[in-house]
Formats: sequence, structure tokens, C-alpha cells
Amino acid sequence: MSSSVVPILWIAWAVIVVITALLYAYRTSLTRDEEGQIFLDPAFDHEKAVQTQIVSKVNSIQPAVRAALALSAAMTAVVVGYYLWNAFKQLFG
Repeated sequence: MSSSVVPILWIAWAVIVVITALLYAYRTSLTRDEEGQIFLDPAFDHEKAVQTQIVSKVNSIQPAVRAALALSAAMTAVVVGYYLWNAFKQLFG
């Protein structure tokens, strides 16, 4: 790899990390109003429906959060690997 690839690696890494952070922020904003209680009285059916909707949204975004986290980890490994390979090449090449 040439040194012209380094900015592309860093830009790709930054984009993936920003997407991951945005997904985490969105998930956090969804769970902010989540209650950890059980609604036994039929008078609270509206609150139960709201909580069920929140859980549904969180569950639907969870695969994207996991994928973004995996991509962030993989891209971090690629960037670190590039610098380790470059250092190895300079030391022993």
C-alpha cells in the first residue's frame, strides 16, 4: 500500500465511527423514555403500548448497531494493521 491510501483509510474509519456513534445516540434517545415496569392494570394499556413501541424500535435498530460496531472494529484493525505492517517493513525490510 502506498502512502496515498492512508488518508482514504482514515476517512473510511472516521465515517464508520461517526455512523456508529449516531446509531448509538439514536438508540439512547429511544430508550430514554423506556420504563422498566410491568403494567398489570388495564388502565395503563396506553403506557404499555408506548413501551412496546419503544422496544420494537430498539429491536429493529439493533442489527444496524451491531453491524456498525463490527465495521468499526474491523476498520480499526485494518488501520492498526497497516501501521504495524509499515513499521515491520521499515524495521526488517
